Amino acid sequence: MAKKITIALVGRPNVGKSSLFNRLIKKRKAIVDATPGVTRDRLYGEMEWEGRTIAIVDTGGFLPPDEATPILPQVIIQCQKAIVEADVIIFMTDVRTGLTPIDVEIMKYLRKTQKPVLCAVNKVDGEKQLQDLSEFYALGVEKIWPISAIHGHGIYELIDEALTLVSAEETKEEKIPSMAIKVALVGRPNVGKSSLFNRLVGDERSVVSDIPGTTRDTIDTILKYDDKTYLFMDTAGLRRKTRIKTRLERYSVKRALRAIKHTDITLLLLEAPEGITDQ
Repeated sequence: MAKKITIALVGRPNVGKSSLFNRLIKKRKAIVDATPGVTRDRLYGEMEWEGRTIAIVDTGGFLPPDEATPILPQVIIQCQKAIVEADVIIFMTDVRTGLTPIDVEIMKYLRKTQKPVLCAVNKVDGEKQLQDLSEFYALGVEKIWPISAIHGHGIYELIDEALTLVSAEETKEEKIPSMAIKVALVGRPNVGKSSLFNRLVGDERSVVSDIPGTTRDTIDTILKYDDKTYLFMDTAGLRRKTRIKTRLERYSVKRALRAIKHTDITLLLLEAPEGITDQ
């Protein structure tokens, strides 16, 4: 069986990483919104292509220092972990905004990793955008890959190229059992769901912060214990409808409710100092 490869999607905010992630895995797993910095944790999905199983990793966007938020250092750590795990990195930029200084800084960082890097310029939806690609060669790459994550243009040619950069050595591939027990960690914001999730899986998979609403997407990972396989899911904090103020909060709550609907076990976390609240 061919070795499963891992591809990490890396770039600044709002270049379309989550849109490409959803398109490749054929699921709306990652929240897509025009608000910068929506994705914070590593999101994993899989696709099958040319007889190969490919793990796709969506990451949070790198931000310049003057736009930093209290959560940014943890977001960058999550992104760095994805880069370490990856066999190939797809570095995404945006033809509409053009080449930016932060794009240049990210490319400098990626070169130091000595990992194969493909430079994809997203949002190329027509002939006009194709004419705007030349400035991206200033990144020092031999080839630019024009793509449209929304429309699907050029994305599979990009994946074909990624496959050529990875050895096709034969290896035993660990499959997730179809009967894995699904466990969702749920509760209101800031009760410690992400802290418990990280402790259970033995990795800093979820960003932990005192800021309510830190977790937005549903983060999942496999855990084996006592000859059983579990799929643990960290979910966004649940709020009453009257307390949902933004579109992002609405998306996050919908994903949490979806996780509850499809889980086998729901763990409701409470906070001892607060006790049982009306919510």
